[in-house]
Amino acid sequence: MLYAQVHLTLPAWVHEFVDTARSYDSDADKVALAIALSVRNVEADSGGPFGAVVFGADHRIIAVGVNRVLPHSCSVAHAEMMAYMLAQQRTQRARLNRDEHDAPCGPIALATSSQPCCQCYGATIWAGIDRLLIGARAEDVMALTEFDEGPLPADWIGELEQRGIAVTRDIERDAACDALRAYSARGGSRY
Repeated sequence: MLYAQVHLTLPAWVHEFVDTARSYDSDADKVALAIALSVRNVEADSGGPFGAVVFGADHRIIAVGVNRVLPHSCSVAHAEMMAYMLAQQRTQRARLNRDEHDAPCGPIALATSSQPCCQCYGATIWAGIDRLLIGARAEDVMALTEFDEGPLPADWIGELEQRGIAVTRDIERDAACDALRAYSARGGSRY
């Protein structure tokens, strides 16, 4: 028998952990939440050290994601992918920054605890975000953990910016790196 559906979930703790009524006005606040999600995900043994949050124009949360690769035996269950899929499901828009008439609705931002890997980079191009806010860099992830972030275009930032996605890196970078170190200290795997 072939499976006809995929069922991916966030851990139950997310519902109590996240304040969906709050406005996260600064980029630092947005990335700090993504980092806090990554830390909590590791502490709860519910996945890897990555968190991501999709924010709407009002600076409020549309959706969050944490790494769920091992709990779901699913290599695409990265934090960014989970956040994108849940935001798209919630808004019923495949491109988050375009409405059903293809009119702009945004800006939409993705805050992530660490730079997107090659898989999440590709999804970022198509997800319909206007701003990408990043904590740790890919080189931090690979230096502090056993994760392989995969290949990206040499000018990956330029490629995103050509598609209308503004990139800001190194937001709360030290805190993001601390979260990666803590994961490795616990003996975290590379998945």
